[in-house]
Amino acid sequence: MANILFKKDVLGNFIFVKRIIFMVFGAIANARFRNLFNTELRGTEIIRQLPMKNVLFVSNHQTYFADVTLMIIAFSSAKNGFKNRIGPLYHLLNANFRVYFVAAKETMKKSMLTKAMTKAGGILVQRTWKKEGRAANLKVDTSDSDMIGKALTDGWVITFPQGTTTPFVRGRKGTAHIIKKHKPIVIPVVIDGFRRSFDKKGLLIKKKGATISMTFKPAMNINYDDDVDTILKQVMHSIEQSEEFYPEKLKKDPKTEDKKTSTI
Repeated sequence: MANILFKKDVLGNFIFVKRIIFMVFGAIANARFRNLFNTELRGTEIIRQLPMKNVLFVSNHQTYFADVTLMIIAFSSAKNGFKNRIGPLYHLLNANFRVYFVAAKETMKKSMLTKAMTKAGGILVQRTWKKEGRAANLKVDTSDSDMIGKALTDGWVITFPQGTTTPFVRGRKGTAHIIKKHKPIVIPVVIDGFRRSFDKKGLLIKKKGATISMTFKPAMNINYDDDVDTILKQVMHSIEQSEEFYPEKLKKDPKTEDKKTSTI
């Protein structure tokens, strides 16, 4: 019993605490996505075929917390045999607790709630291009990449290559560096409807009954010897945030060129 209570994951989080957080937050989120929204999951059969380590999920981003929460619920539902749908609450008793997600330090240290969510598997990274809501040009912290690499050796990692909830912003090269260095299986995920359904944080409901979709695509065919720009371009296309997917209004907007600027 003592071993179970004091066992930790590779980032130092107590597994027992993660289980409690998964159950408490998961129960609330599970009920919300099942009962308050028209939640559509696609491609979850892919999840059951994956190894338990060195898998990187890359996705577009629409809210701070709701995106990653539904993804974790989808993992657990698929693991317990619920294909393309959210399972009843008991599936959380047999969830995959070796799941980690990349999040900005400044976002995850703002409240007790976000600090608790960090204990569920958050990998806190310093955004080099933004600080306290303002543009910045900060030095890259190599320890961030090391933490993500360590998490990949233990399980699955969720990351959002754009590093922002703003759509069609070009991805950050850090994601490509991680793929090139650690050579994970990369699963693209495309989401939609979260922005209509929740506030920016993904906590408060804006529109009940809205359609929320999450699509898991087959593993990317990546040449790990390619340069980071090539890998990043491939990633952005896979999550449908590259230029080919721009809406007509954005294609005609002269400010679009600013969105194409990327920093590491």
